[in-house]
Amino acid sequence: MLRFEQLSFWEHQQYLEQNTFVIVGAGLVGMSTALSLRERFPKEKITILEKGYLPTGASTKNAGFTCFGSPTELLDDLQLIPEQTIWETVALRLEGLQLLKERIGDKGMNYRNCGSWDLISEAENPIDAASLDYLNLEFEKRFGLCEVYRQDNQRIGKFGFKGYRAAYFNPYEGSIDTGLLIHTLYQKCIATDIRFLFATEVFSFENNHGNVQIQTNHGDLSCAELFLCTNGFAQTYFQNEMKPARAQVLITKPLVHQINGTFHSERGYYYFRDIGDRILLGGGRHLDFNGETTTKFESNKLIYEALFKKLSSEILPGVPFEIERAWSGIMCVGAEKKPIIRSLNKNVHAGVRMGGMGVAIGSAVGAALSKLV
Repeated sequence: MLRFEQLSFWEHQQYLEQNTFVIVGAGLVGMSTALSLRERFPKEKITILEKGYLPTGASTKNAGFTCFGSPTELLDDLQLIPEQTIWETVALRLEGLQLLKERIGDKGMNYRNCGSWDLISEAENPIDAASLDYLNLEFEKRFGLCEVYRQDNQRIGKFGFKGYRAAYFNPYEGSIDTGLLIHTLYQKCIATDIRFLFATEVFSFENNHGNVQIQTNHGDLSCAELFLCTNGFAQTYFQNEMKPARAQVLITKPLVHQINGTFHSERGYYYFRDIGDRILLGGGRHLDFNGETTTKFESNKLIYEALFKKLSSEILPGVPFEIERAWSGIMCVGAEKKPIIRSLNKNVHAGVRMGGMGVAIGSAVGAALSKLV
């Protein structure tokens, strides 16, 4: 592949010179940041650098849930995280989902308002009425959303599940086509004159006389303002505040089933949904936290076997199925689930640590990040 110094005058002029804003990472947060910058600065030159030939982290690898927090997850968080921080994070998720819908529309991501269910296994206790009332009252008071969670145990039998004793329905969540979402954002970026350099990995950067000098695998380029939107791959700059979190996902071949919607279990550590006549299932990271704290795109045998067992014994009991494909994606987590939106110095800014909620929170992070300049 040609290095930057081997490019023609025209190529160098169009892609490498006079960049006002350079964004590292062509995922949901990176492109959302670029589009938010374009809205504020219609004439400035904006370029996105992406180390892969597709977005590398989780933007095209996630399960495609428009979720903002299952009841068991939120109640679990309330035991560990300050209450106000949790509700501020939920507010960002709701804001991000609304911004995403406004930006690309339901058709731009094949949004389906199918609702979601939080499933309680037979080994767990159902949510007590007081806790459910607390969550519903807070959602209504803070966001004007009525009865966000309600018990709906009859769905367990209707969908043919086994091993669950309770289910809690949320009518405000749904599903999307993750690949279409990223493609639509890419089209919007191109339509607004945002440039892309794929297969371009950033090794380092430094401030130099008011600009930022960026070292990549193809050579150097510079910009006035640099934005880091690489989520789990940005640990170098936030050593004690975040760490990568790999997620395992698999999808079945087409089969006959009666499932319709999105589902969580075990405080959100497992999640599954229908995609046409297939079932997608992901999660299980809690079975091997150490092994999944990595940026390597590899399978995890322990988790894969647990996912397969959950499919066969709980989700599709008695239904023959085959796995068509399995993959992994890299998320980013920390002691807090609130994202990091911060300037590292006058010219370098970062929006990372999506906490496994990139679909919901990514657009809001991009908007906030663009306002740091």
